[in-house]
Amino acid sequence: MLVEHLVKAERLVKAERHVALGEEHLERQRRVVAERQRQGLDTNEAVDLLMRFERLQTMHVAGRDRLRAELGAL
Repeated sequence: MLVEHLVKAERLVKAERHVALGEEHLERQRRVVAERQRQGLDTNEAVDLLMRFERLQTMHVAGRDRLRAELGAL
């Protein structure tokens, strides 16, 4: 039981890092989209990438939350 808890705690630390990094990526991509809009440039690819980052972030957050719940149940 202790080993399982430690493994999940380690996975949670990694998941927290992924969520934090994902937030940085989202913010950077939002700035790219805004800058391209400001310059009157095509934003299709930048928006598509932002949407991919948002979907990925949703998965990272869900995984992190699941690990938090599992650790709380141990």
